[in-house]
Amino acid sequence: MRRLYFFDTTLRDGEQSLGITLNVREKLDIARQIVKLGVDVIEAGFPASSPGDFEAVRIIAREIKGAVICGLSRSVPKDIDLCAEALRGAEYPRIHTGIAVSPIHMEKKLRLSPDQVIEMAVGAVKHAKKYMNDVEFYAEDAFRSNREFLVKILAKVIDAGATVVNIPDTVGYATPWEYGELVSYVKQQVPNIDKVILSIHCHNDLGMATANSLAGIKAGADQIEGTINGIGERAGNTSLEEVMMAIYTQKKDYGVETKIKTREIAATSRLVSLITGVPVPNHKAIVGANAFMHASGIHQDGVLKETQTYEIIDPEIIGIPRNQIVLTARSGRHALKHRLQELGYSLPDSQLEQVYESFLLLADKKQEIYDEDLHALMGETTAIPKLFRLKNIAVATSGYQSATATITIAINDQEEVTDAAIGNGPVDAVFKAIDRITGNQARLDDFSLRSVSRGTEAQGNATVKISSAQNSYIGRGINTDIITASAQAYLDAVSKLMEKERGHNESKADLPDSPHRA
Repeated sequence: MRRLYFFDTTLRDGEQSLGITLNVREKLDIARQIVKLGVDVIEAGFPASSPGDFEAVRIIAREIKGAVICGLSRSVPKDIDLCAEALRGAEYPRIHTGIAVSPIHMEKKLRLSPDQVIEMAVGAVKHAKKYMNDVEFYAEDAFRSNREFLVKILAKVIDAGATVVNIPDTVGYATPWEYGELVSYVKQQVPNIDKVILSIHCHNDLGMATANSLAGIKAGADQIEGTINGIGERAGNTSLEEVMMAIYTQKKDYGVETKIKTREIAATSRLVSLITGVPVPNHKAIVGANAFMHASGIHQDGVLKETQTYEIIDPEIIGIPRNQIVLTARSGRHALKHRLQELGYSLPDSQLEQVYESFLLLADKKQEIYDEDLHALMGETTAIPKLFRLKNIAVATSGYQSATATITIAINDQEEVTDAAIGNGPVDAVFKAIDRITGNQARLDDFSLRSVSRGTEAQGNATVKISSAQNSYIGRGINTDIITASAQAYLDAVSKLMEKERGHNESKADLPDSPHRA
């Protein structure tokens, strides 16, 4: 197998598109993680662009070991001098210099003739060679260049001493078959191409950067350039993690070997997203939050029986602990039971059915059920008060101080009682209505409410502490409606008090009369 080198330009091409400048510590953190990933070359920045970038490249070159540290320059002697100075402390330094080669760039941007462009390119490579042996030449906008001219300039810079030549699709214009054809053409037509590493660099303007890069690799490219999470100019660069895993899953088709440590992919993606502030889309291939999630009941059943039915990549290969079964209203009993078992709950089928019914009621209110919801659900399901059950609640408010609550409670799962009360706000009114129905006279010591899961539809977890002359009792309630959760918590505590202090078999005759008894 031939060796394929990975060239990461997250800190250069990726960072320049952010609209912000990462500080040196942030760049060092990313660089260290990229080395752990097994990338061969790190393009640390463009030293001539600013004093800050110069200093960042200088420190990365000095601190980071185990990879080639590369700096970008234009085909300008001053750029090259600064690049060489910044890279002085690197274990393995590389200058990446080049110039645009397409007709539109030469005529409209550079305002140079083709011969002048070749002269500048050759001069830049020779100047860089004075400082170090490893020099990469980029032929900007190579895909839109005249092919005969591209062959000519590449041959000239190789003769001048370039060790790597890069043929970018700078504006993301190529299609996979066209880009693969270009790589093959260069391999066949540049007479001294065997003396260098042939590199490819694709942009994602038409959404084909990864496909183009893979086509280039199959056509014989030796080095792939890109960024973590695909960040970069306009629509971004080739996502290196996508190329890594495409090659990993179909090794025989590509016939290349790398030193990539795939288990570091997820960690690298998360770090780059955290530091750059660029979120990874949920449906992003390989590293998106949904990449290994299964929401359909049919898919969940299949993947639980055999992961390869719906997974072509074991998530642990990229550093994700396991696949994620997304629990929604479409999930079946099998998926729910499996996740509960992972959380430590073992249920007989008879109890599972009861839990499943509660799960569906909750899932109808929320788009997704999280582990926190399941813990709450199990606490609620396995400890539902038997003396009192909340059946219905209605609250009306008049200003922020006055509220009326109407409550219906089932007593011993038989008789239903309805009553109402006015309170200082909706929660106070609810508690007073419960007191009227149950006859509770205990003191309210504490009441708290917090979110137990994520999102705007998160469940509220209400906790109530009440005290009688003998003991204190804690009640909990879980619901997406915080008033209902508060009512459940208070009723839970009152039920525990009465079951304990008055006896579980207390008859409904012992309860106070209510004018609205059903």
